[in-house]
Amino acid sequence: MSNDTRLTDAQARGVRYARELEGHLSWLDTFSGTALGVLAVASGIYTYLGVSSLLDENGAMSVFAAIAYSVAVSVGIFVFWSYMMRLFPAVRTAQARIGLIVAMGAGSLAIVAMSSWLNAAALAGSAAVEQHLAKTVQDYQSSLERAHEVALTAQSLERDVARVRQSFEDLSEQEAAGALSGLAGRGAVFRVLRQKAAELSGLEGQISAQTPLVESAFAEGNAILSRMRALTVEPGPVEARSVEFSEQAVRLAGLITQIRQLSVAPLVERAAQDLAASVVLPELDSTTEQGRTDQAATISSVLEVLAQRATTLERAAQAVVALQPATDVTYTPISSADAVILYARNFVPSWAGAIAIDLLPAVLVFILAITQSAIRGGREGAAVEDTLTLAELRAALAAVRDVETAMTAPDTTPPLAPVARPPAKAAE
Repeated sequence: MSNDTRLTDAQARGVRYARELEGHLSWLDTFSGTALGVLAVASGIYTYLGVSSLLDENGAMSVFAAIAYSVAVSVGIFVFWSYMMRLFPAVRTAQARIGLIVAMGAGSLAIVAMSSWLNAAALAGSAAVEQHLAKTVQDYQSSLERAHEVALTAQSLERDVARVRQSFEDLSEQEAAGALSGLAGRGAVFRVLRQKAAELSGLEGQISAQTPLVESAFAEGNAILSRMRALTVEPGPVEARSVEFSEQAVRLAGLITQIRQLSVAPLVERAAQDLAASVVLPELDSTTEQGRTDQAATISSVLEVLAQRATTLERAAQAVVALQPATDVTYTPISSADAVILYARNFVPSWAGAIAIDLLPAVLVFILAITQSAIRGGREGAAVEDTLTLAELRAALAAVRDVETAMTAPDTTPPLAPVARPPAKAAE
């Protein structure tokens, strides 16, 4: 053999390296298809569970539809990755590889869209719905506590009303002793002061009557919240628990609205506005002109004080009314698939597993592409006859011998018999 055709040591090592990799690929090919089929079937099973959770009906048609969809997903995954595992390692040009990578990316997105999110719903759907229930309970608890807080702040106006009432009662006692108008007794000034003290006393009684109602509604709301919390962690199907949870949520929303309506701040604000505007002035009852003049001056002073106290009370009530009210919370039942998407960041492991079972073959595609590239690199520069294995060489020699035998064997085929022609018809 001349120096031009002799393999160098590096080429010989490359050929041996390529043969070793081909042997590994031959062994791996014996079960790669089966493994890909198992992954596709597993994804189809979880897809079936995810689709079943979305269907409202449980009849035979719904089951058939879920099975048909999951079978289509399994077949699509198997065919798509079979194409990729065969074609991507075989192409050599950069343009072809870029095109297949784009196609693989589009196919992967399609697989995630039609299968992976349903797989995640099957893996973590119940937990995601429970997460939604727990989140709703927190929202309702915040709303209930805020409504109770505002109602208690409104109830605290009772002290302001009592303070104003007490001040008018004290002034009336002073008037009875003659310390205000100089006329001792229960005359016109006394009656004006007592009139407003009685109004404030009635308002104070109304506020006080609301306190047990607020506390009772708050206690009942906490009891409903406790039941809703228990429903989020109880064993059993989450769909059945969601039905009772929805009923409890409606009751709780009604209680929160009731607590908001029990706030006495608007009542105190209107009463403060009427306190100075609606004053029934009694007839001045002094027997002397000077006494009546003193009574009129005292009543004017009382009305000024009344207006000031009314303004102060009105501002206190307006401050309560201006407080941020409890937010309106509405429980919206959602499916397990929607819950998995809504709370995706809380179920990252489930999403990772659902996507991995569909896109794991992409890793195998790149492994095959790298291995095939290494095989081609190992055979680079070697002639075809130098890369033949012993078995391939024996098969080639046997084929050559068969051809030579066929060419040198005598022709024992009998000659073909002449074909008899029918006699021509005689001319009439």
